[in-house]
Amino acid sequence: MAATPEELSVTYTEDGIDVVKELDKVVLSKGAWTTIIFRYQDWDRAKQTYGADKFTIRRYQKRGGEYMQKSKFNISSKDQAKGIIDALKKWTEE
Repeated sequence: MAATPEELSVTYTEDGIDVVKELDKVVLSKGAWTTIIFRYQDWDRAKQTYGADKFTIRRYQKRGGEYMQKSKFNISSKDQAKGIIDALKKWTEE
């Protein structure tokens, strides 16, 4: 487990292949509860290549000096991400 937000990652390796490859992350909040948005790609075994970019927002709680994931929301496409961005821009500019 990770002791700092910077150590948290969504990269997941199986049989020497990163089946989930983290491309970037932004720490949105730090503290006892930390929120991070990650940009990542999934490995497509059939095509032997990485798929389109995906995004996930994850919440972690720090207990006993270690962060544990408590919740996540996966954004499965750029179109869905753009819809979320548009809604947030509208609401924050009101």
